[in-house]
Parts: sequence; C-alpha cells; structure tokens
Amino acid sequence: MKRILTTAVAAAFLATLVAPPAPAAATAPPACARPTGPPPAPAPPTTVETLGQAYFCVLANYYGGPGLRTQDLLKDAFAAYTVNLQRRGADVAGLQLPALTGDRAADWAAAAGALGEGDPVALRAAIDGMVAGLRDNHAHHEVPAPPEEEGPVGTGIVGASGISGPGLDPAARPPFFLTEVIKGSPADKAGVRPGDIVRAIDGVPVWVGDTLNPLLLTQVQQASFTITLQRPTTGKVRTVRLKVGPLTRPERTLAVKDVSGARYVRLPGFYRGAADEVIAALRGGPKKVVLDLRGNGGGSPDEVVRLLGAFAHGKITSYFCRYDGSCTANRTDDTVPLLGAELVVLTDRRCASACEDFSAAVHDHAIAPIVGTRTAGAVSGPAGPWLLNDGSVLLLPSVRHLGPSKQIVDTVGVPADHHAPMTALDLATGRDPALRKALSLLAG
Repeated sequence: MKRILTTAVAAAFLATLVAPPAPAAATAPPACARPTGPPPAPAPPTTVETLGQAYFCVLANYYGGPGLRTQDLLKDAFAAYTVNLQRRGADVAGLQLPALTGDRAADWAAAAGALGEGDPVALRAAIDGMVAGLRDNHAHHEVPAPPEEEGPVGTGIVGASGISGPGLDPAARPPFFLTEVIKGSPADKAGVRPGDIVRAIDGVPVWVGDTLNPLLLTQVQQASFTITLQRPTTGKVRTVRLKVGPLTRPERTLAVKDVSGARYVRLPGFYRGAADEVIAALRGGPKKVVLDLRGNGGGSPDEVVRLLGAFAHGKITSYFCRYDGSCTANRTDDTVPLLGAELVVLTDRRCASACEDFSAAVHDHAIAPIVGTRTAGAVSGPAGPWLLNDGSVLLLPSVRHLGPSKQIVDTVGVPADHHAPMTALDLATGRDPALRKALSLLAG
C-alpha cells in the first residue's frame, strides 16, 4: 500500500550523458557502469542500445548470470515489449522473436535486428520485463525520480496486513486491514485509522476468492481513489475518496520506552548508524529488552553485524555466496561491547532483507526468542547499482544470501518461535499480543 514516498535509488548518477546514435543491430553496446554523479536532466530516450546494455549487464553482474539462458532473458524482454505495444495500440506487423542459439552475442544481434530502431516506451517496458523474469526480490530496474522540490506527497497509508517485504503477501488471508497511517496525511484527515478493514478500492473487491487482488497495488498508485473501509470495533462500513496530498516525511528514528520493567525499542530500518542508536538507547537501561523489528524493510548488512555484536560474539551471522559455490562468512562485530541484556525480538511479514539477516542469526544461534510471525522471505542478497545510457539504473545482487547454517532464508523467511499475529481489532483497540507475549517471556 505504499504510494507515499518516492523510493530514492541508493546511489548517485553520472553528471552528463549524451544519447548515442542508434547503433547497427550487431554492434555490442557499451557496458553498464557504476553511477558516479547526479542523474542526467533531461533523461535521454531509451534505445535498443539501452536494452542491449541491460541484457549484457545482467549476464555480467547478476549473481546467477553465468547460468542464465539468453533465450529466457530475451523472451521475457520481447514479451514485455510486445505487450506494451499492444496495450497502446501500437503493435508492429512482422515483429517476432527470432530463433536463438544460446550464443550471447549472436542472440543479441538477432534480437536487435528484429527490433530495428525500437519504441522508447516499449523498450523501457522490455527492460522491466527482463529484470522481472529473474524472479529476484532484490533485482530492480529503476528510473531516478526528480528531486522533491515541495516535499513528499501521497495519501498517507503506509502499511497493510497483506504486505510481505516489497509486495503482496502470498500467505495473506482475510481480512486485509491497514496497519499504519501517517499523522496529518490526507488519509488521517479523512478519519482512516490503523485496523480499518479494506473491503474494496474503486469498487473492486480486495479479495479474489482467498487471494489478494493483484491489481491492488496498481489501484492505489493513482492520484485519487475511493476506498471502502469497515471499522472493526463497530462494524460500520463507509467509502472515502482519498487524494494525494503533501505529507510530513516520517522520521526514521527509534521509538524507545520502558514498559513492565523492560526497555522497548522499535527499529524502523537498518539505516546508517542504526546499530549505534539502538546500543546507546539500551546502555544503562533495564537488562530486559524487546527489539521490535515489525515493518523493518532492511538496510545495511554492516549495521546488522554491528548490532548483533552487542548481544553475542564470535558468531557467523550469514554467508554471501557466489554462483560457483564459494562463500564469504559474515561475523558479529566483536569490537562492540556486550550489553549483557536478555532479548526478545518481534517480527512480522514486513520484516525483510537486512531485517531477516538479523532475525536468522538471532534464531539460529538462539540469541533470543522471536515473537510475532514469519518474516517476509525477501533477502536474496545485497544489490549494487548499474547505470544505463538512458539514466535508468539496474539494481543487481552479485551474491546470494544464506543464513548462518547456510540455509535458504530468501522466499522462506525466518519462523517465529512464538506465533502472535496482530489483528485488525488489536490495532483498532491498541492491543499488542506480540509485545504482551514478549514481556511475559522476559518476566518468566
């Protein structure tokens, strides 16, 4: 449900770029490059050469590149390209994917020849389709957004129960309800509250049988839409029209409080400096700690090993492995003094990426019990940026993440030791069963 804040690409871009002339079909495109400066303005058009850059960039820099079939990459690209043309009523007679042999250079030459000059809009869709075909939650094709001159905008709905990591939760079950609304946002001013059950968006039911409607995320990307809500405390149903408006950017800061003799810390992300902030908040406080990682979308692996170092030393926290099977072990930062605190960790389906890296280490080394629900299963590996000649960026993992026992966490998630999901009624009434369970474990 995040149509709120434009996600910034975690890198800078080349200061100047000039769109090159259309190459001959068989010409190998220039290699993609690491960004080194701000994005070009205006952005050059997407060309067939851009698609070729993306194709060779994936083969050269993606973790699984050595094992990819060029037939599959180009099939996914051509499928997205032709679908885009058809949706726009611009299909091209005679356009088809030529016979491919598996030879990377020869297959590209054949594909480029079939595309001719290409359609810029469809070519960008082709890159999206090719990257989506990798089925990797950390591989993305992104177009840099212009700087925010007047601040962020959106409806203010930033969390929902059916979200798992970056997308819809395949394990979601009814009801679908809101979990977080930004104070002062259009949604907040319209009386939308956490715990409100979503029945429909623009009159379209949220559920198709027992599966979340896959159009859900697209619907809420519009500038305005209606949302039909049911308040769990009263059963009252109402329909509200929401429009995008200015937002106060939510601060990525810790929430810290003492409750029932324990120190509660909610960490929204593993951003730079997060570990030291948590450690400072715990130093000198109660020796019983609840670390709430619900809704934590991840961040830096460096912050993970540093924060783990406050609770355990001499532990392998995860492995980063290459396609050839070689792996590098990540370890707790043992320069961090141990806090000597008893810990309980709270997780949910929005705990993703670095959050799962942390949770897997906590679970495997029995550092602390985990309370809540299984995590998102969205931790394929850290992704690095690669610049294309239209100013867009490919984010590609070069290694695969494995847990401390070399188990696969990606797509599976980290299980909770104590299952304590949040319900719509819990949110609406201010109850927190996971926190209650955590405090009982610390008290016991």
